[in-house]
Amino acid sequence: QVQLVESGGGLVQAGTSLKLSCAASGRTFSSRPMGWFRQAPGKGRDFVAAISWSSASTDYADSVKGRFTISRDNAKNTVYLQMNSLKPEDTAVYYCAQGRSPSRSAYDYDYWGQGTQVTVSS
Repeated sequence: QVQLVESGGGLVQAGTSLKLSCAASGRTFSSRPMGWFRQAPGKGRDFVAAISWSSASTDYADSVKGRFTISRDNAKNTVYLQMNSLKPEDTAVYYCAQGRSPSRSAYDYDYWGQGTQVTVSS
């Protein structure tokens, strides 16, 4: 069984940075792609970023491209999301997920964390 635990969320001002972490249990982490999604109040869960098992491939939503960076450390079973130049519209609960492919679709991810709140004030 895989468990994912996000951390690093908080309340920050626009223009600042935040780094999220997602620690995974289980032996499959190093062989599976990982993704970050977010859900704002009253909205659906949206794709943010994904990374292949080897880190050779990454993908980003257009809304975060150039500002966010996804990375992973397979030795630590951890995936990260570095968020720079934060905007109020980035406010959401951020979820990490382990999937079968580095997809933009939530349906391709089997395991999800509980989420961490990120609030960006203007």
